[in-house]
Amino acid sequence: MQSAAPAIVCASRAHGETGAVVRLLTVEHGLVAAFVAGARGRQLRPVLIPGNAVALELLARPGSQMPSARLELVRSCGPWLREPLAASALTWATALTAAALPERHAYPPLHAALAGLIDAVCAAPSARGWMPALLDYETLLLRELGYGEGDTRADGEDWPGLIARFDLLGRALARYPLAERRSDVMAARAMLRDRLAKIEGRN
Repeated sequence: MQSAAPAIVCASRAHGETGAVVRLLTVEHGLVAAFVAGARGRQLRPVLIPGNAVALELLARPGSQMPSARLELVRSCGPWLREPLAASALTWATALTAAALPERHAYPPLHAALAGLIDAVCAAPSARGWMPALLDYETLLLRELGYGEGDTRADGEDWPGLIARFDLLGRALARYPLAERRSDVMAARAMLRDRLAKIEGRN
């Protein structure tokens, strides 16, 4: 079996001497895990940055082995990793996706929302520009997974309102989809919250 699809890199973990197990979000197949040979080489390391858009070619391997993948970079988030707040937002959104979603279940709205969030983080001049997209993504993820948190947004939401919504959603995420996951996933959100607090303090 061989398939090709656009995908978003969500996580990468070293495997073997030079390879990595990479988790990617696709439209048709949802979250997929695949082995990427040579992932830690100079050519592929920049491709595997979480948040990057890639062209994915997925190749089945014999028996029950994890499929292998070939990736071609379509759009890089690399330039935004130099900005701590944007880097924290990208790290959190992709880590949440990789940890919370079951593999091989398609969630087309989540793929579209994550792509839109990444675009917002990379285009907005400040966190005020992308925070609504982040909160909408978290709300949608909870809804798509069946936790039914609903929309916590208020009309004319100011920055304190956005932060309050961020904290409310964080409690729901920790209680439901991330309840049995590794603590370092929520640690990424805690780091983002600390950096957002600096903006909150200036209001």
